[in-house]
Amino acid sequence: MFRLLKRMRRQEWMMAALCALFVLGQVYFDLRLPDYMSDLTVLIKTPGSTMEDILFTGGEMLFCTLASAVLCIGGGFLTARVAAGFGYVVRQDVFEKIADFGQQEMMAFSVPSLINRTTNDITQIQMLVSMGLQILIKSPVMAVWAVIKIVNKSRTLSVITAGFVVALLVMMILIIAIVFPKVRRVQKLNDRINLVARENLTGINVVHAYNAEDYQNEKFEKVNETLMKTQLFNQRTFAFLTPAVTLAMNTLSLVIYWVGAAIVNNVPAADTALRLTTFSDIVVFGTYATYVIMTIMMLVMIIMLMPAAQVSAQRVNEVLDTKVSIHPGAKTEAPEKGTVEFRHVSFRYPSSGKDILSDISFTAKKGETVAFIGATGSGKTTLVSLIARFYDATEGEVLVDGQNVKDYTFDALYNRLGYVTQKAVLFAGDIRRNVLFGELEAEKTDENVDNALRLAQASEFVEKLPEGIKAPIAQSGANVSGGQKQRLSIARALARKPEILIFDDSFSALDYRTDRALREGLGRELGETTKLIVAQRIGTIRGADKIIVLDEGKAVGIGTHEELLQTCPVYQEIAKSQLSEEELGLAERRDA
Repeated sequence: MFRLLKRMRRQEWMMAALCALFVLGQVYFDLRLPDYMSDLTVLIKTPGSTMEDILFTGGEMLFCTLASAVLCIGGGFLTARVAAGFGYVVRQDVFEKIADFGQQEMMAFSVPSLINRTTNDITQIQMLVSMGLQILIKSPVMAVWAVIKIVNKSRTLSVITAGFVVALLVMMILIIAIVFPKVRRVQKLNDRINLVARENLTGINVVHAYNAEDYQNEKFEKVNETLMKTQLFNQRTFAFLTPAVTLAMNTLSLVIYWVGAAIVNNVPAADTALRLTTFSDIVVFGTYATYVIMTIMMLVMIIMLMPAAQVSAQRVNEVLDTKVSIHPGAKTEAPEKGTVEFRHVSFRYPSSGKDILSDISFTAKKGETVAFIGATGSGKTTLVSLIARFYDATEGEVLVDGQNVKDYTFDALYNRLGYVTQKAVLFAGDIRRNVLFGELEAEKTDENVDNALRLAQASEFVEKLPEGIKAPIAQSGANVSGGQKQRLSIARALARKPEILIFDDSFSALDYRTDRALREGLGRELGETTKLIVAQRIGTIRGADKIIVLDEGKAVGIGTHEELLQTCPVYQEIAKSQLSEEELGLAERRDA
């Protein structure tokens, strides 16, 4: 928790210091009131006291009350500003940290957990700062000050008060020890319920199509019920605190006045001045003793938030302390342009004991089209992910423009690449903003957008929209079809005007006519651009300069379409499943 507080900006620390002064002033004025009550008691019981004296003392009490109220309002305002600023800084730090995460870190935490840590966990900590900044200063100062005021007034009453305080503190420690493990479990259950809800909402069409509503409801109900029972246990345990402290405070007042009455009775009736002083001391003692219990009641409010906030702080620190596995290099220049080379590259996931890719070597020269094909799970997507450094190779080297990708700054590497992901991803906004997404060296003009849309075969549907390139795009592109979404994703890569284009199975959502028109356009207008294509359809890649066939992570064939039909059994099997006998026969006759 304290590690997170160090992240506060200087202005928040200054406001926190000013708030502390306001709280100390408030405590001072609050603890002056019992002294004035004692003075009033003496004035009322003392013969010869004037109304003017009584009113003056009452005015002083009123002034203390008003001053305390003003300081309380000022302190509350400053506390809110400090808590909001603290939440802003931590939330920004967590978001920026997550933005630097690679696939390895994302898999370690999971998306629902990271969302919870960025939102709910930081809110829990912010609530503690908001309430605790005043109470954690006010409570100990008030308690110590009150104890100093009463310690010399009556040893008997002091011992009684100390007994009540010790009993309450022991009770609070026991409750914290019981609840803390349960609170940690609540945070994990929140992650789980977020996962189930997110999964259900994302796949709502599949749920409806398979009539799986009852199954999903049952799954959600199970997690929800576990969370409810855990929270009920925590809240019921905490619910015991407030009435216990209230009972202790009222009981202590009753005992003080009961014992105090006996003490006053033991003073000789003839000694009026001593009886009056003793009575006054008992009244003041009872008030200050109540203040001591009130400070414990204030601490109860913090204790109810402390376990959840502490667990949340640990979870946030886990994110902030995570060491990112992929770090940028320092180089921006390269000896070549538009080339990609794999030198004996192998890769395995950190949690796997088996290589996903094994000893892959090939070279893509400037302007070439290199395609990758193979069965599902053969490592095609993983291979092109290494070029964009979503992962780093376990063994060997991946070179772009003759330079190891690990040596580039991120900007220098990604400015060379245009990457179209396997699953098309669009962002809320409009078409223009999606096509010109991110930082790019190419000009951010409407002309660039139009050219990219035309080449991606997206102009035909964009031009029909009333707003054109200003047409809105919903979150995740929910208001466009799969093929339209894919074409807009391709246009986004083309707008960057990169040296190297990477298509990760990006043509699968396109019909054959659009697929063909797109490939012809790329060949005609981007002859100098290197194109790496992951595909499932041979029709998409049969014209490639080089086709690499992957099987269980190994390159089992490298060559043109015609060469592989003659030499690669895996490619032959794929071709037989997709091409007609006539197409296969034509290829064989051409080779002959």
